[in-house]
Amino acid sequence: MSNLDNAMQYNISNVKKELKHLVHLKHERALAGMSVEFKRVFSLLPAIFHFNDPKLPGFHQLDTPCGIAFYQIPDSICAQLKNDFDFVCTEENSIPSISALYSMGSTCSIGQSIESDLDIWVCVESNLSETRKQALNEKCRQVEQWAKQQNVKLTLFVVDVDRFINNHHECLMGENCGSAQHILLLEEFYRTATLLAGKYLLWFVVPHNFTINNIKYPTYKQCVKALIELDLINRDEWLDFGPLTGLSAEEYFGASLWQLYKSIDSPFKAVLKTLLLEAYSWIYPENRPIAYEMRKSIQEFNSQKGINLDSYYMLLERITAYLVEIKDFERLELIRMCFYLKVNEKLSQTQYISSWRREILENIVKEWGWSSERIAKLDSSHTWKIEQVREMHEILLQTMMTGYRNLLNFGRRNNLDSIISPQDMAVLTRKLYASYEVLPGKITTLKLNISNNLQEEALTFIHVKEDRINRAGWYVYNQKPELESISGHQYLEYSKYLVKLVGWCYFNGLIADTTEFHYRDGDEQGNTKINKFIENLKEYFPIEVPAATEEQLYGPCEIRHLAIILNLEDDPSTNLDIEFEISKNVLNYGKKELSLVGSVDLLYRNSWNEIRVLHFSGSLCVLEAIKTLLNRMHKDADLPDLMEIFCYSKYLGNEIKQQMKKLMDECIELRLTTTQNNSTQVKPLRIDGSSWYLFFERLGVSVHQFENAIDFYGAVSNNKVQGRPLNMLDQTNELPKEIDSVAYEGIIQFFFEDTDSGFDLYILNENNQVEIYRNCNGTKENMVKDINDFYVLSDDRFTFKTSSSVNFNLPQFYQITYNDKGKREIFLLN
Repeated sequence: MSNLDNAMQYNISNVKKELKHLVHLKHERALAGMSVEFKRVFSLLPAIFHFNDPKLPGFHQLDTPCGIAFYQIPDSICAQLKNDFDFVCTEENSIPSISALYSMGSTCSIGQSIESDLDIWVCVESNLSETRKQALNEKCRQVEQWAKQQNVKLTLFVVDVDRFINNHHECLMGENCGSAQHILLLEEFYRTATLLAGKYLLWFVVPHNFTINNIKYPTYKQCVKALIELDLINRDEWLDFGPLTGLSAEEYFGASLWQLYKSIDSPFKAVLKTLLLEAYSWIYPENRPIAYEMRKSIQEFNSQKGINLDSYYMLLERITAYLVEIKDFERLELIRMCFYLKVNEKLSQTQYISSWRREILENIVKEWGWSSERIAKLDSSHTWKIEQVREMHEILLQTMMTGYRNLLNFGRRNNLDSIISPQDMAVLTRKLYASYEVLPGKITTLKLNISNNLQEEALTFIHVKEDRINRAGWYVYNQKPELESISGHQYLEYSKYLVKLVGWCYFNGLIADTTEFHYRDGDEQGNTKINKFIENLKEYFPIEVPAATEEQLYGPCEIRHLAIILNLEDDPSTNLDIEFEISKNVLNYGKKELSLVGSVDLLYRNSWNEIRVLHFSGSLCVLEAIKTLLNRMHKDADLPDLMEIFCYSKYLGNEIKQQMKKLMDECIELRLTTTQNNSTQVKPLRIDGSSWYLFFERLGVSVHQFENAIDFYGAVSNNKVQGRPLNMLDQTNELPKEIDSVAYEGIIQFFFEDTDSGFDLYILNENNQVEIYRNCNGTKENMVKDINDFYVLSDDRFTFKTSSSVNFNLPQFYQITYNDKGKREIFLLN
């Protein structure tokens, strides 16, 4: 071996020592200040994957892959396994199936707090069979459940070493980013990874300039080959996920979309990561991510500097440099606030035992020049009420959207396509749509995970009539209704209708069992109605429900929990003389044929976990409510899991409730029942002295009034009913009847049907109006991508100025196929 080789060998040995030192330091920091349960899970994980035994957590089946390369189990862990599980450590003779266990993310950094999740990569070689990999995945799910029982949020990913080299990925699901990120995910891994057990990462030992013994190699792969051929490394001792040289600008859009999605649950972390993406794009095409700085420092033996190799601190430094360069000091202050809240050390509160995080954060905040008052306000964030939480929510959302918009503009400037798959884009955008889209009838819920108690002692609902100075509708105050406390006090929220306002308070957690309610509508009515309504809400609508699955988000939206609220705002029975009335039809009551339903509110939670409110008032409110509700159901939809009717009438409440329930059950049954030969069914109704007809047609429900039977039968027989949701097409433009089963209002739907010369395309817009295109050229994949790009990327669809104008409602795509019997079938297009 030459002197140059000896020097290189010495250099590699020192890099390995640096990595070992860094692992030891990170392990100390990971455990410092954490709960006993976290320490237990963190310490035992390598042993749980090294062994596969029924006594240990996560045991799946006997041939589940186990054994971690080069793992030497400490005596202290063996003693703990014996004590906790009556398991005796044994020498493993079989070849290890797992290359390494690595934590990634904020773990081991200053960004780790007692609320932090634990994300672990279980790294395996590509020769592990799919069957055994699936068994390992099953074990991971069971280990996660074991950690959950310890109150530790653990997410385990089985990651193939070829994932990034061969550019393959799993479907987007839960914490798995699917195709949304690729090399950017690897960059985050290299930047934040901490070895728990197994092989070190080869990437850190490959010279950052690809130079070995004064010879510069053109690629990472050739440099690795030279290290092996010169016998400078033993390839089997190292884990290789490949280089970061494949980082392309096309990836930024999907990555920013992913971070926007992550901001739903972790806004502070997501803001920081989105700004990092923006900082990276600012220097494009130069490829200089933080992971490069970290590798260079390790190869130059600078890991002793401690905080300078902390991944979260390096992230803050990079974003700071970028924002200072572009003179964006407003967002600079915000990311400092996000960083402070993410670290969660609460410097204003005295601690008798100092921690390394606290000492570093004190120095950082001192450099920022923050006042003690500002620090105290942030430290009290867990006690913030709705006004402060909403203000922070708006600021964070504005910042996320600004970063997202800047990355979209970056893509346009460079004329780039995104590499995220259409299916992953559909799922992500629908999650964003369900969480962020502000619509007239939608209840916006604020989920910042900051404050742990938004409950109010008192809420006062005040109604303003049409002829007043203030806008007509309902206002809610977190005060009792004394004049001196309400006067000059800012209201919390406004809505034109009471149900939406009460719903906003309820679903945002403002209502406690002890909350006092006050209700003023100018008619000196008491609080009985609103108290009863809130009581019904608590009984019927849970605030916390399981998150919508990817399958639900990719499929059509369906109503899951439905409350039909009658006469909360307008009760025609109040002044009713019921003593001598003969007709008991509540929609056509008594001699005057009055409708006793003066207002209908539909409050429902759908399968995308949106909470919607629709309000109808006047003598025909029942008719309008039925039509609107049924048009939000497609024919293949399941019945709502729960449907309840609440009636707040002064008189005849039970009669109104029972008759309305019977009517709603009949109408929903008609809508969801596929009609024979697709013929139109008609239901007559007598309401408020007039005859009305509900037409249950192919793609929806319409309402018509006819003066006499001749007009009615003429309209039905000749299909001349005006205003129907489907324009009748002739035989050459026949819309496949199978489409009826999934058609519903509120979203654009595309249906592809293959032909000998290409494909036919049927389009239903938000109002179920039809367009048909025959014998289209090109590929469906490109068309789906182009359509998605238009809806997400084009300025006229994405017009974010405030949180009230976000639009992520992407179309849905279907494939029409033929089964063995030659009949059409419809599937979601993946």
